[in-house]
Amino acid sequence: MALFLGIDLAWALGGRRPPNETGLCALDETGRILDAGWTRGPGAVDEWVGTMLAQHRAPGETVVIAIDAPLIVSNETGMRACERDVGRCYGRWKFGANASNRALASRAGEVLLDLLEQRGVAYSDGTTPAAPGTAVAFECYPYTTLVGIDAFGYDDERPRYKRLDRSIASSEAKIRRAAATDELILRLDRLAEADADPRLHFRSHAVTAEIAATLTPPSGEKARKHREDLIDAAVCAYTAAFWHRHGSATTQALGTLDPATIDRDARGRIASIVAPARRTARASQWRAYWGAARPVDSSS
Repeated sequence: MALFLGIDLAWALGGRRPPNETGLCALDETGRILDAGWTRGPGAVDEWVGTMLAQHRAPGETVVIAIDAPLIVSNETGMRACERDVGRCYGRWKFGANASNRALASRAGEVLLDLLEQRGVAYSDGTTPAAPGTAVAFECYPYTTLVGIDAFGYDDERPRYKRLDRSIASSEAKIRRAAATDELILRLDRLAEADADPRLHFRSHAVTAEIAATLTPPSGEKARKHREDLIDAAVCAYTAAFWHRHGSATTQALGTLDPATIDRDARGRIASIVAPARRTARASQWRAYWGAARPVDSSS
């Protein structure tokens, strides 16, 4: 048995103002949501993880934590290799990754990882399975999960449930974004069906059930972001379950694909993003798709 935790972490630590909300979601091995909600700051997230371990982890049970935030950042400038790999392997779905480096203030992931390590949670670069009975945490990116798992059905483009389409009028862009969010929720809901592997019972918790039963309002940025953070947390938790279930058969560790560009920190840990990968997202495929020249990384 295993416990899966998904964390859509606000990257900034905050200053005069509190940090932005972080979405949280916990799954059991059957896909039932054990807990879902929001908090703020790495310390509060670490406390939530401690509560989940105390309340829901059986003796000897494996725990996998998937976090949407940079966890290992050793490069002083530019992008990490794993972020460049997002554009190379998933650019055909029209998204890339934001850059993270030591010069930026987005350090919440590193702080959280330090706290989790004090709880006995080990960092994983995703290249080897979690040993039975251990607790591991890795970095993920929800967009790669949504396009990298066939069951979601995003064959041509990532769902536009985040940023507005600037090529059309703002009012229409907001309507389309709300519709894309509702369609994504429907697809998450379908993961409860028998042919999903693993399953996700999105309506099994009161918070996510309310999201599933309520249409997304086109306007109201605060409410929209609140909703999005929890959706992403559920996707992160599902990523943890998917990796644990399938391993390298249908996932890849971005940042480890080219031995010449691997980013390691002072402890030798590799900066990676664990990403589900249908065949056309595999590293062996992007070379054939893009040709000899590597593409310029696109923004998300």
